[in-house]
Amino acid sequence: MAIRSSGLKAIPRTVWALGVVSMFMDVSSEMIHCLLPIFLVSVLNASVISVGAIEGAAEATALITRLFSGALSDRLGSRKVLALAGYGLGTLTKPFFALASSVWMVFSARVVDRVGKGVRGAPRDALIADTTGTHLLGAAYGLRQSMDTAGAFMGPLAAMALMLATGGDFRTVFWAAVVPGGMAVAVLALAVKEPARARRPLSRVPLRRQDIARLPAAYWWVVAFAAVFTLARFSEAFLLLRARGIGMNVDTIPLIMVCMNIFYCLTAYPSGRLSDRMGRSAIMAAGLGILVLADLVLASARAEWQVFLGAGIWGVHMGLTQGLLSAMVADTSRKDLRGTAFGIFSMAMGLAILMGSTLAGWLWDHYGAPATFCLGASLAVCALLIFLSSRGRLEPAESNP
Repeated sequence: MAIRSSGLKAIPRTVWALGVVSMFMDVSSEMIHCLLPIFLVSVLNASVISVGAIEGAAEATALITRLFSGALSDRLGSRKVLALAGYGLGTLTKPFFALASSVWMVFSARVVDRVGKGVRGAPRDALIADTTGTHLLGAAYGLRQSMDTAGAFMGPLAAMALMLATGGDFRTVFWAAVVPGGMAVAVLALAVKEPARARRPLSRVPLRRQDIARLPAAYWWVVAFAAVFTLARFSEAFLLLRARGIGMNVDTIPLIMVCMNIFYCLTAYPSGRLSDRMGRSAIMAAGLGILVLADLVLASARAEWQVFLGAGIWGVHMGLTQGLLSAMVADTSRKDLRGTAFGIFSMAMGLAILMGSTLAGWLWDHYGAPATFCLGASLAVCALLIFLSSRGRLEPAESNP
C-alpha cells in the first residue's frame, strides 16, 4: 500500500496560492468591516438594528449568490474565471465605502461587495476539493481558512494604525483598503492553476432539479445542521458593538477583531488536520460547546478584558468549526457536483445568518446586549444537541463518485 504524505508540504500549491489570495482580500475587507459598525452608528447615526440588518443582508447576499456561481462553475469547466470575477468586483466596491454619505449608500456598497464574495466563494472552495486528496481535505480547508484569518487580523491592525495616524479619519482608511484588494486579484490571475475539467452543457438555469436530486442524504443532513448552527453564530459586528457599549475607545476597537482572528488563525489548520486523522465529530462538538462559552462571557462582560476574552474564545470556536463545515460538504457531496453542493450549502447559511443577525439586532435594541448573546448561547446548545443526536448521518457512508 502506498504511503500517503501529510502535513503542510503535501498540500497542493494551488491551495497555498488561494490562501494568499484570501489573505490579501481579507486585509482589504477587514480594514473596512472592523470600523463599519462604528462608522454607521457614530457618523451616519444608524440604529443597531440597522447594523444587524445590513450585516445580515450583506452576508446572506454573498452566501445565496454562491448557489448560482457554484452550479455555474460545475458546467463551465473553469472555476478560476468566476473566482476572478468575484475578487475583482469586491475590489471595485471598496471606494464606495469612502464616498458614502448615507446608510443606504453603505448598504448598497456592502451588498455589491458581498455579491463579489458570493461569486468567488463556491468556485474557490470547489477548486480546493478538485486539487486535494480526500485524506487532506480537512488540512487544506483549515490552511486556507487560517491564511484568510491572518488577513482578518492584519486588516484591523492596519485600520487602527491609520485611524491613529489620521486622527480618526474613517474615509482615509476605506480608501487605503483598495490596495490589498488589487494585490489579491493579481495573485489569483498569475499564481492559481486549476486542473482540466470537462465542460458540461450550459442550460438557462445553471442549477437543475436532477442535479439536486443526485446529492446524497448525508450532504442534506450537513446542510440542515449547519443552518441551525449558523443561526447561533450571528455577525461579528456585534463583538465590536459590545466593545463600544462598555466604553472602549473607537480608535482601538479594531483590536477586538485582531484578538478574535489571531485565535481563529492559530486553531483553523491544526483542527482541520486533526479532523483528517480522528474524524470530524468530536472537534465539531467541541467547537459548539466553545461557542456557548463565548456567548456567556460576552453576555456578562463589564470590562474591556472580558470582551477580549469573549472574542478570543469566539475565535477558537471559529477555528474549530468553519473549515470543518467545508470539509464536511466536500466529504458528503459528489465530485462532479461540488460547486453545486457548496452553492446550496452557502444559500442555507445565508438565510440563517440573515435571520440570526436581524434577530440579534432587534434584541439588542429592545433588551440590550446580554439578551443577544444569551440567545446565541441557547441556539448553540440546540445545534449541539441536534449534532450529537444525528452525527452518524453527517458522516459519508462511502466514497462519493
